[in-house]
Amino acid sequence: MNSMSFLFGTKKKDPVALVKGVKDILLTFDKPGPKPSDKTSEELSKQLAQMKLILYGDPENEPNPELGMQLANEVYASDLFPLLVTHMWRLEFEAKKDVAAIFNNLLRKKVPSGNNERYPTVEYLCKNTTVLHTLIQGYEKAEIGPHCGSILRECAKYEALTKLIIKAPNFNNFYTYIEDVNFDIASDAFSTFKELITKHKAVSAEYLEKNYDMVFENYKKLLNSENYVVRRQSLKLLSELLLDRANFNIMTRYISDVENLKMMMNLLRDKQRTIQFEAFHVFKVFVANPNKTTAILNILIKNKAKLIQFLSNFHNDNEEDQFNDEKSFLLKQIQQLPDKKVEV
Repeated sequence: MNSMSFLFGTKKKDPVALVKGVKDILLTFDKPGPKPSDKTSEELSKQLAQMKLILYGDPENEPNPELGMQLANEVYASDLFPLLVTHMWRLEFEAKKDVAAIFNNLLRKKVPSGNNERYPTVEYLCKNTTVLHTLIQGYEKAEIGPHCGSILRECAKYEALTKLIIKAPNFNNFYTYIEDVNFDIASDAFSTFKELITKHKAVSAEYLEKNYDMVFENYKKLLNSENYVVRRQSLKLLSELLLDRANFNIMTRYISDVENLKMMMNLLRDKQRTIQFEAFHVFKVFVANPNKTTAILNILIKNKAKLIQFLSNFHNDNEEDQFNDEKSFLLKQIQQLPDKKVEV
């Protein structure tokens, strides 16, 4: 008996029955009294596996689109998403993975609508934003953080969902998750955070402009983190954000702040070469700016001689043409600075 025949074999579990079965078991988690038995958890895992099989098929059988759409519609109608994300941490290991797989498959489902297409799951989540908030909170449980992250990164492909996620009341928790002592959580959280603030440039620029002070106060903590990986990743992302044309206003404001320049000059001397290298790509934006503020200009003039000496010996073993061209350009810009401070 192949996998698909097993699906609709003796028990004849159609999509409606599957969704109802999963929901009924999940609801028992909320009831007072003893927790569900191992047998109940196993049954839940089997039913989730069958749902996944309907959506993905198996090596011998392609998925049936009609059954998949029937399953999707039943998930929406029964409000299964909130229960799945709320109780994901209680599920068996494979069942957690299946929930993420089911969620991500349904996110990609589209249906014709006139001359366009609709994404029913995206529409559902736009109306049920607490599901998104719960997914963010998933990073607080190591056993489901990466699964929630997988779903959030799939959500990030859709502009409407990205906008809702970065406006979520707990979105700022990402700055904490990125520094989690659990490397897997920290790494996954950073990947999700990066995706959310770079995927849709107009949404990102609006978020960064409206929340500039809060964002960069938190970001400063990441740049000063004791965790080397956090510092390196955060510096690299910062340079990407500043050099993106969509973020011109954010870049202009950031490179007008003397404290930001001082931080980059300190990071240029970090003991880690990769930190120095990433800091260079932010520092160059300050120097290359043709409209430097007087305060920024005077910091560079004050340190002119030291910067010339430092950059002349900075990563001289790096043979990358672009890096060496940029370093030569910066040296020339600094050498051309006046010798005395500019009066305000």
